[in-house]
Amino acid sequence: MQNNATEVTAAGIARLAGVGRAAVSNWRRRHADFPKPVGGTETSPAFALAEVEAWLRGQGKLAEVPLRERVWQHLAGHPDGPLTALVHVGCALLLIHERPTVWLDVSAGSDERLAAMLPGALDQVLASRFGTEQANRTVNTAPPNGPVNPAPPHRPVNTGSANGPVNTGAPHGPVNPGSPTGPVNPGSPTRPVNPGSFNAPVNPAPAGGPVNAEPRTPTAPQLLPSVPLLRGAAELAAESGARQCFEFLLGRHLDASPRQNTLTPPDLAGLMADLAGPARTVLDPACGTGALLRAVHTAPGQQLYAQDSAPGLAALTALRLALHSRARVHGATGDTLRADAHQELRADAVLCHPPFNERNWGHDELAYDPRWEYGFPARTESELAWVQHALARLADGGTAVLLMPPAAASRRSGRRIRADLLRRGALRAVVALPVGAAPPYNIPLHLWVLRRPDRTPATPQVLLVDTGSFAGEGRGGPDRAAVRDAVLDAWRAFERGTDPGGRPVPARAVPVIELLDDDVDLAPARHLPPPAAADGAEQLTAVRERLGETLRLTGDLTPPPAGQAPPARWPLTTVGELARGGALVLRTGGHGGPARVPVLTDQDVLAGTAPSGTLPESEEEAVLTEPGDVVVPVLGGGSVARVVDDATAGAALGRNLVLLRPDRTALDAWFLAGFLRGSANNRQASSYASTATRLDVRRLQLPRLPLEEQRRYGARFRALDEFERALRRTSRLGEQLVRGMYDGLTVGTVAPD
Repeated sequence: MQNNATEVTAAGIARLAGVGRAAVSNWRRRHADFPKPVGGTETSPAFALAEVEAWLRGQGKLAEVPLRERVWQHLAGHPDGPLTALVHVGCALLLIHERPTVWLDVSAGSDERLAAMLPGALDQVLASRFGTEQANRTVNTAPPNGPVNPAPPHRPVNTGSANGPVNTGAPHGPVNPGSPTGPVNPGSPTRPVNPGSFNAPVNPAPAGGPVNAEPRTPTAPQLLPSVPLLRGAAELAAESGARQCFEFLLGRHLDASPRQNTLTPPDLAGLMADLAGPARTVLDPACGTGALLRAVHTAPGQQLYAQDSAPGLAALTALRLALHSRARVHGATGDTLRADAHQELRADAVLCHPPFNERNWGHDELAYDPRWEYGFPARTESELAWVQHALARLADGGTAVLLMPPAAASRRSGRRIRADLLRRGALRAVVALPVGAAPPYNIPLHLWVLRRPDRTPATPQVLLVDTGSFAGEGRGGPDRAAVRDAVLDAWRAFERGTDPGGRPVPARAVPVIELLDDDVDLAPARHLPPPAAADGAEQLTAVRERLGETLRLTGDLTPPPAGQAPPARWPLTTVGELARGGALVLRTGGHGGPARVPVLTDQDVLAGTAPSGTLPESEEEAVLTEPGDVVVPVLGGGSVARVVDDATAGAALGRNLVLLRPDRTALDAWFLAGFLRGSANNRQASSYASTATRLDVRRLQLPRLPLEEQRRYGARFRALDEFERALRRTSRLGEQLVRGMYDGLTVGTVAPD
């Protein structure tokens, strides 16, 4: 009965069976043999996943459930939580990836045999990739009197490593515990700690220190509840590859808890790695899910160092990187500023997306820390503390790239540190990104490129770049490819010593002496000329002409007066019924796909713009759009449905989108899209959480009408869509003209009369 430990909610059952939650409620009422709840609450009961699967299979309702969905349900309902489940899956997938024949041997036979044999096999593969010694594999169990208190995030636990120190006091100055058999927690001298399994809390070390977060081998009792999940993950890995399987499950886990993690977009991570250049040793002191280290260009003998205050994220990052490349991975858990795990490291490159606006970063405890080579940061300048930490961990001539809030470039409390960074040649470039480049998406963040000076330059200069002109119209986001090309072009010109100006974006090599005033304001917009996109008379005249043409077209497309008609009483059907009857095919957006395929995002659908997104590169088969498909966003509460045209066809379907592919002999695409946009229709098919609205596309209704009648309605809906597109173009051109007039008048490129 071990399988019954995994639980699933009514919503999960609905996804397994491909129905709405109302159908699950009906099954509970009508079928006496429906599985009984084993947990949860009265309003949100949880059921044993194995019992639910057996019941659905007996009812013939489980045949078409994708393997990916079944594996995800096992992970989401794991009795020890999804984080522990992901660590177990990651260890097993690393074994499958590195030694597939060993996995086939240990997985043959019963679940109990697999759980008993797997730790020994994992010991070998983890030791080869992370250097984890067999002697350090310990069981993480609570003492007889109950669980112990977990370490708070600002006082992380240091269990050391087989050949590393244990921090027992000072933030800099390791002490050798002298244990011949492996490190122990100083706060619990008789009980070794296994931070890799995360199945039980750990006593905090009294003085605070980092934890070696390289994954440790789970024990057989810890693995036994995960066996059904591991077998499913192995089957999924056989289809798509171990790396792609882990990326899919990690992505689903992050999507399920978006507010708990601040993610670095893959395109921005790639830009930061390109700015840092090739490197054999790379550090990310706030690694999160490892997006920055994953973007690093691989090199022979490469070593990647990661640290994060969240134990689960640090272990997942180590596994993710081990599956992604052959580099040696060194992971650690702990507050980097208070308890640095890599004090002796001098890396070739440091990449970092630090937490912003942290007041409790260690200002009081770290006043005399040797890392503050450029000045002691104020309590409100946590970002400058991260900057100096990155410089302290660089080798001479090494490069650091940090994602920074724009306020860090101009706050008066940090002007002395910024001035010293400039004088000594440590700060090499400040790049202003467009709005929407990274979270928080409503702020234009900055990239700081720093280099640990091996000598003081004779005439130091700083490259300032402003890519704000690449901000996207509406909600489509910025032109990320153009941002990357423009920034790298200016940076490479600056590195060669040539003029970075004369490029699509304002860029200038500014002498440091010009910046050393009372404010030491490094914001590029304050030192660069404004972009000349549409602020000249010639450009504004062209915008005005296009606006006039669009206004005339909008007038021609204005719908005729609406005629009165009695309320219709059509027989109704639902999208779910049509899908089961074969009148349409229903597909959901994926979490990966082939490289260089444009992705249609939910924001593109809402804004009516061209595909602008990206998905992680994988061997997973992406859902590609075809002309006549209808795409519906499931989040946000808007009544939107978009018919794919020739310009959008071929794009991959992004997340939070559902694609409906109607049978043209039974359904008209424009008829389908039009009725799906009805406000009342969307209200009855939506479910509401405290902060979001989710649309159950299967519950959307449309009338049963003959194909000819459908086409009559479809023609009217298509005309309305053309009118709506013309209105959007009019709005964009009008805003562009007004903005250009203001800009032109204020900088003197347009005369007032």
